[in-house]
Amino acid sequence: MEIDLNPDLESLKIRALECRECELCKHRTHVVFGEGYSFADIMFIGEGPGYYEDIQGRPFVGRAGKLLDKILYVCGFSRDDSAYIANIVKCRPPENRDPLPPERESCLPYLFKQIEYINPKIIILLGSVALKALVDPDAKITSVRGTWIEWKGRLLMPVYHPAALLRNQSLKKEAWEDFKKVVRKYRELVNPDHYSAHV
Repeated sequence: MEIDLNPDLESLKIRALECRECELCKHRTHVVFGEGYSFADIMFIGEGPGYYEDIQGRPFVGRAGKLLDKILYVCGFSRDDSAYIANIVKCRPPENRDPLPPERESCLPYLFKQIEYINPKIIILLGSVALKALVDPDAKITSVRGTWIEWKGRLLMPVYHPAALLRNQSLKKEAWEDFKKVVRKYRELVNPDHYSAHV
């Protein structure tokens, strides 16, 4: 699917809200386009909406979303003024399964346009689905998490999905080390005075 360059992010959102390019549209309550600061230098990309996201039409609002908000806070970021959050697919897959290849392929043009409009310097991939969709279908999150990857002129880092941290508390230490790298890189590339009381 080709998406013509619309004049702004809101126009792209309106088009996404009407999208019926794949089977996921049949099951959704809401399209979850994404939210945050439209000129963010850092962007977070997850896999797709879950139950609460589908109900509210917002990304990361369930338990994993609350944890992500805590992580953003301790890193000195927020949805309101410094970060943008989106997903690989905009509609909830049934039973929260991983999105299928045709579903990803239908939705990725929207994400690529979001990235183009927002123009972040840093992209954080939340979990293996995002990693496989954007970088390498054979990549393993356990092998590449916490490493910087050059991607289309931007720096990208895969990290554990917040839901994985809720399932396995032992991953939190590694995840925090990864996010400390994110804060340091943000200071290097964006704002040397970026404040985090914890990094």
